[in-house]
Amino acid sequence: MASHGIARTSRGRTVEQRLQNLKKIEIYRDLENQIRTQVESGTYNLVVFQLTTQLLCINPEYYTIWNIRRQCLVSNVLSRSEDQSASNAQDDRSDGTKQDSDESFLHSELDFTMPLLVKFPKCYWIWNFRWWILSETIRRLPVPVACTIWETELGLTSKMLNRDQRNFHAWGYRRSVVSMLESPELRGKSLAEEEFASTTTMIGRNLSNFSAWHHRSQLVFKLLAERGCNDAARAAFLEKEFDMGREGLNVGPEDQSLWYYHQFLMSQIVDDGNPHTIAPALTIAERVACLKHEIEEIKDLLEDYIDVKWIYQALLEYTLALRRLEQRSIRDNDEASTLTAWLEKLVALDPMRRGRWNDFAGRLETWNSG
Repeated sequence: MASHGIARTSRGRTVEQRLQNLKKIEIYRDLENQIRTQVESGTYNLVVFQLTTQLLCINPEYYTIWNIRRQCLVSNVLSRSEDQSASNAQDDRSDGTKQDSDESFLHSELDFTMPLLVKFPKCYWIWNFRWWILSETIRRLPVPVACTIWETELGLTSKMLNRDQRNFHAWGYRRSVVSMLESPELRGKSLAEEEFASTTTMIGRNLSNFSAWHHRSQLVFKLLAERGCNDAARAAFLEKEFDMGREGLNVGPEDQSLWYYHQFLMSQIVDDGNPHTIAPALTIAERVACLKHEIEEIKDLLEDYIDVKWIYQALLEYTLALRRLEQRSIRDNDEASTLTAWLEKLVALDPMRRGRWNDFAGRLETWNSG
């Protein structure tokens, strides 16, 4: 039998391999039974804790065992302070021994999950447990110490994303870590500038990093507000972002992630009258000039890339947006025939979305008759 043109071959296991697998299963079931027996009697001691270590190294997807490990830590490993958060707020170090012990154990738990994350980077339960450990640092340790641990965690997410740029677990986790570092609990300040710079670095390494482009778009307005940018600075910022997007498109116009960010920037131009845009003070004339410039730049791509559907889609969408901004219909025959030719090319390149392109055709007819 073949799959994707490649013949499948059966790989029979030797007797020795089968025996080894049976032994592993036996060990796994024995660990599970030992843990369940102890927990059913209400025991969450260090013996159970060590058993969870062994089982989780085999199967980190077993979320119940992570919960048991938490209970072991709270019951027998970490100190029992009545209100650690209150002492943290005052940097109370009266019980340094407890804090040192807690810090050591919390670090060891972070170390324990690290090789598991490397091996299973998309396992929810590892990420969840790691987040719980980090939350405990805020509750149990002095703020400067906890802050250092969280900053190290942010560095870890960067390394994880260098290994796998599309790991949405790591991206979501990174945003949560940044949010906590910015929170009052860690005496935080905004990391918008640092995060924006990190997206520039990530995009520089790989233009196809969709998540980095998306993260960048989410940071823009916060960044501009914190910089206190006036109208001129906002317009200059927008132009610089257009330059960056355009450079990317010139290299890889077939990449959807680049078009995503370019569409985001174009939405800031065509949405006239919306005060919540990058450069709301731009005049109609300035917006029209920008749209025309971008359309001409995209047309130039057709000289080298005649079979990239994103180019034709952008030309159609942006041309209609331009006409709306100018408040005029498409009365020029040459322009109408060009738009029709682009649409026909788009249908040929992307027939699966024929219904969408038919909708475009209806919109063109409306503009032509307007």
